Amino acid sequence: MSFGKMRTPISIVSTTPTKDAEGFAVLDDTVVASIRAYKEDCHGNTAWKNRAAFSTATALFRFRAIPGVAITTAMIIICNGERYNILSVEDVCNRQRYYEILCERVMPSGAG
Repeated sequence: MSFGKMRTPISIVSTTPTKDAEGFAVLDDTVVASIRAYKEDCHGNTAWKNRAAFSTATALFRFRAIPGVAITTAMIIICNGERYNILSVEDVCNRQRYYEILCERVMPSGAG
């Protein structure tokens, strides 16, 4: 696996609903961690073909586990100004050392 290629800066963000001054609900982003990760975009190779259960996944991130931080599917990843919804979180080799995360890129309405 490409653990030596963790060069892409990412931010793991938790979104919480808060109320603004007028009383409307707004999503507030809280950065949980800013780290370096390995990013792989969706390809037509056999590795992505085997991930058919997550057919909406457009990117894969691998990074070291962060002590005291639990990564969940309720969080998002921000990479190069793009937002990614987390679809699955997998502990590589069940050792709590590295995580492999499948994500779906969030497209703004009207784009793409």
